[in-house]
Amino acid sequence: MNFTETLKLAFTAIWAHKLRSFLTLLGMIIGVTAFMVVLSLLQGFNSYVDEKIAGIGSNSFTVMRFGFEDFKDNDTLAEAQRRNKELTFDELEFIKERADLVDKIGAKARGNRAQVKRGTEILEDINVEGAEPIIADIDKIDIAEGRYFSEPENSGSVRVAFVGADVADKLFPRTSAVGEEISIRGIPYRIIGVAVAKGTVFGQPQDNFIQLPIKTYASNFGNLTGGRGLYFEATAISDKLFDDAVEQVRTLLRIKRKLSFGEKDNFGIRTPDAITGLKDRLFGVISLVILAVPSIALIVGAIVIMNIMLVAVTERTKEIGIRKSLGARKGDILRQFLFESATLSAIGGTIGLILAELLGLLLSAYVFQTRISIPWAIFAIVVSSVIGILAGLFPAWKAANLDPIEALRAD
Repeated sequence: MNFTETLKLAFTAIWAHKLRSFLTLLGMIIGVTAFMVVLSLLQGFNSYVDEKIAGIGSNSFTVMRFGFEDFKDNDTLAEAQRRNKELTFDELEFIKERADLVDKIGAKARGNRAQVKRGTEILEDINVEGAEPIIADIDKIDIAEGRYFSEPENSGSVRVAFVGADVADKLFPRTSAVGEEISIRGIPYRIIGVAVAKGTVFGQPQDNFIQLPIKTYASNFGNLTGGRGLYFEATAISDKLFDDAVEQVRTLLRIKRKLSFGEKDNFGIRTPDAITGLKDRLFGVISLVILAVPSIALIVGAIVIMNIMLVAVTERTKEIGIRKSLGARKGDILRQFLFESATLSAIGGTIGLILAELLGLLLSAYVFQTRISIPWAIFAIVVSSVIGILAGLFPAWKAANLDPIEALRAD
């Protein structure tokens, strides 16, 4: 019996018991859908992080009060809080004057949440942060309207603001926000630019922010320490010299802080490789655990297929006896039942994949960008088929080894 005939018999048997076949498929559909939705979220998150790193640039790095290793545990963090000092503008100038491998370097201040008003319209909990003008080039900020603030505006502590798209749309729904005035904590600021909309990440809006010239921020919000502490962003003069630039900045800051040889850094430097490494360490194990949960549904689906195929063998005992008496070999019977279980699983996998794609579109629109790559889609179909074959092995073996005389006697 050739491949086409075997496949035709498999489809005929499945179609002859539509309701039972559908109920059999449910386990596989649910398992594949759950697995692929979780996988698409993980892939979407990884792509998002990689895109952000690429957007900032592979030759940029950040100097902060704390490094990743300082958050190892509570004791380590407490020690770092005692040891690590706040960054200062004096240290920034020291690096600027001596770091010949650094192309651009600028300071930012961590944001505070504030109320923003325009007339009777009020926005609560808007993140307001300070930045030097050079940050626009380092962060590669996309500007939808207007411009970023200038060095004279920063030096003079001018009350100008660069705002996110959501802030502009909510406060100025019918007109351009550029040139208009808003009030932050009761102090007026003139909007000079609006950023390109970034959307949401895990349901969290990325466009509810306001950036002020860092000296304006310090004048109106208070000293740049603690929750408003400084950190530096920098770029190397070339990708090839990136590691050297990072090491040069580290050495200069150690010199400025008078750290002796062998003494631990009392600051942190975060590079794209460090962020990627942290992401891989954190989400490598977590991803396996998360994917293991929906995998249980696939195992349950396989058990359901095995049970249904065993029932099918029992119901079709006489049919098997007739086929054997007409010359069908063990291999033919084995192949027929394996094809049935594999076909059932493949259909379930395909439906599950379609449902996962539809759910992915919904999640992408309202929660987080998801992504199912073509190789993973093919993998889902192949795995579901393999599960079907494995689940059908015992029922197929049982059917193939039925004695034809005893099978013909069956009711």
